Amino acid sequence: MRIIHAKNKEEMSKIAAQIFIEQVTNKPDSLLGLATGGTPVGLYDELGKSGCDFSRVTSVNLDEYAGLPGENENSYRYFMNDNLFRKINIKLENTNVPCGTAEDLQAECKRYSALLNKLGTRDIQLLGIGPNGHIGFCEPDTELFATCSVVDLTESTIQANARFYNDISEVPRQALSMGVKEIMDAKHIVLIAEGAGKKEILKKACFGKITTQVPASLLQLHPNVTVIEATGLEEE
Repeated sequence: MRIIHAKNKEEMSKIAAQIFIEQVTNKPDSLLGLATGGTPVGLYDELGKSGCDFSRVTSVNLDEYAGLPGENENSYRYFMNDNLFRKINIKLENTNVPCGTAEDLQAECKRYSALLNKLGTRDIQLLGIGPNGHIGFCEPDTELFATCSVVDLTESTIQANARFYNDISEVPRQALSMGVKEIMDAKHIVLIAEGAGKKEILKKACFGKITTQVPASLLQLHPNVTVIEATGLEEE
């Protein structure tokens, strides 16, 4: 696990963006795994300003809320379109996000897992880290799911996401998420984290025991992980 210490969120975003730009420059038909949330917004802004050619790139996203259509401003499809896809020259038909309004969510998970298998190994998978150590929506538990699944969100995740809604009662209680095996299948995982509030959980993920109670700690088992942090993390 390679850890890069950034001075602030802006520097973190620029460092992460450069990794993606180099990947796409060296392999124009790259398969990118993408993430949502407040942390990658700066990275996506940098990619939008870069002039990098994404016309042959394919992307897959980690997750989507259950019950939210892509037109809903709180859906992850809307987030990706608004924060990245409209800022670069990627073909929208080459971008993939689970469908949160599928009639059969379990069938949609199977479809998405089959799509991941068909597309092959991601060149880079971008991750954030939740306040409870989740990656994607792989929440702390005694067991973790391997492939795309419908997930019941924990109370801490619901509380963390409430800032995007007028009332906490509006926050979705379920999501569709890639499984741990699918996340770990990427050739290179880039995890970004910023803010003092993420310092302790990031420390557990990078240096603590490997446990399903901190799903991000499983990244210690991956052969190629880059952590770019602006949390004040101190290496042990």
